[in-house]
This record gives sequence, C-alpha cells and structure tokens, in this order.
Amino acid sequence: MLGLSRWTAKGGSYRTVQRFFYTIIPWAQVFWTFFREHLLDCQDTYLLAGDECVVTKAGKLTHGLDYFFSSLQQKAVPGLSFFTLSLVSTRQRRSYPVWNR
Repeated sequence: MLGLSRWTAKGGSYRTVQRFFYTIIPWAQVFWTFFREHLLDCQDTYLLAGDECVVTKAGKLTHGLDYFFSSLQQKAVPGLSFFTLSLVSTRQRRSYPVWNR
C-alpha cells in the first residue's frame, strides 16, 4: 500500500489507500447497474444460468479446500468449488456474470 500511496496525486496518503481497501463493495449491485445501464437490450431475451466449476488443488492450508465431485474424473477430488450466476443473452450468445461465490 505504501507503493500505491507514492503514486497518488495530492491527498492520496497511505491512510487513504487503507480506507479504500477496507471499503466493502456490493459487487452484485455494481454488476447489475452496469449491465442495466450499458448492456441491456430490451429486444433481447435473457436467461439466468448457474454453473459450478471444481478446480483441483494440492495442499492443506488453502481456505475453502475440501472434497468436491469432479465430473471429468468421475470421483470426489480435493480442490476448490466456484459457483457463478450469469445472465445469458439469447441473441448475442454472451454470458454476463452477475454473482459468483
């Protein structure tokens, strides 16, 4: 953070950078607002789709590490699981993620 504060303009102190990183950002609302203002096409049809992905990982100290079923390996494997909800445009055939966990 000290390196970042050195590159800021007047008023950008080390404490200001600390406050910025301490701020909680409601990402779901940010994504939805951006989508609604810049990407939404009223003539298009959108679907809400969810997808889960399992990433294998060795080790024991990673936060969230557990056993998850991997369809590629057809067994439970140690790793991390990620779940994302997206709005899918049927006309443009594009996915816009709005929430991930």
